[in-house]
Amino acid sequence: MSSNFISKGADGYDQYMGRWSRRLAPLFLDFAGAADGERIIDVGCGTGSLTFLIPARANIATIEAIDYEEQFVDALRQRNNDPRITASQGDACALPFDEDQFDRALSMLVLHFVSDPHQAVREMLRVVRPGGIVAATVWDTFGGMPSQRIFWDTIAAIEPSALGRRSLSLVRPMTFPSEMTRAFVGAGLQQIAESTLTIRMEFAKFDDYWLPLVNGQGTLAAFLSTLPEGVAEQVQASVRQAYLCDQPDGPRSFASVAWAVKGTVPSR
Repeated sequence: MSSNFISKGADGYDQYMGRWSRRLAPLFLDFAGAADGERIIDVGCGTGSLTFLIPARANIATIEAIDYEEQFVDALRQRNNDPRITASQGDACALPFDEDQFDRALSMLVLHFVSDPHQAVREMLRVVRPGGIVAATVWDTFGGMPSQRIFWDTIAAIEPSALGRRSLSLVRPMTFPSEMTRAFVGAGLQQIAESTLTIRMEFAKFDDYWLPLVNGQGTLAAFLSTLPEGVAEQVQASVRQAYLCDQPDGPRSFASVAWAVKGTVPSR
């Protein structure tokens, strides 16, 4: 298995993270670039946040959208009306394409979920022609997502069995400073640039924050149901208190940061 992302379907993804990936996509595409006539592969396309934005930026030739989750691919196909876009199920660590087939490989919010992110970077390099671009972005899950830290630090302070799950959620591959850059260097990419991309995660009220968090992707709801009697309710009350911070319930906005790296494919 080449993905450790626990999916609950396209609708669950859109409610939990898709709304934020749509905000991140324009910033990432500004950084990664796209040009008229290019053949582009979107590795880990999800439900299409980046895929559908690319043709609005450039008169591309083709886009191959690849994702490990078949249900995401199905959702993208149903939403697609552009004949230049093809969506298929695929493995980021073993892309089903020949060498030098694309001008640009883009990967948004994927490398911290694949089983071997270094291999995924090598695969993107392999399928892009010399002189082409490989670019990726992932959340700074440890230091750049306060909306996540509110939950995980609160539950870990209350329930010791959550400590391991907090580590798995916040300490992910490719998410520390310069970690993706080192992977790009190790793969053989050149002219590498690293940057950070910042969006605001905005919630209308506590339920808008809490319900997608516990019922969205992953197994968090199931984990909460296994806690001793009253602990899940204590966790929710404490997280709510942290969200409200002694203010009335209502909108909250959190800055959220992603790492972005790009490099040029060298001559073979």
